[in-house]
Amino acid sequence: MAQHIAIPSARFAIGDVVRHRIFDFRGVIFDVDPEFANSDEWYESIPEAIRPSKDQPFYHLLAENAETTYTAYVSQQNLVPDESDEPVDHPEIASMFNGLEGGRYQLRPEHRH
Repeated sequence: MAQHIAIPSARFAIGDVVRHRIFDFRGVIFDVDPEFANSDEWYESIPEAIRPSKDQPFYHLLAENAETTYTAYVSQQNLVPDESDEPVDHPEIASMFNGLEGGRYQLRPEHRH
């Protein structure tokens, strides 16, 4: 049986499809950090007026926008559920997830830990 590690304050889970609250991109969550776990350089590159607090969950996304696909690292305060029911078109999804079921991507068994 797959073990689910709960992060008490996390609003989203691995496999959820989310959209950025400010910027025009969406993606699938593939990892969650209980609090900020990226470089200070990355954090300082965010304009101070919109820089999120470090003491909240941060999510790793397989992301897409109108032009390209990429990975993104986003604070919980900047994510909202994506209600489109559209699949995310990212080339790495097939290697991590089995498919979209009920609005959530199903993590492949070999990636569960």
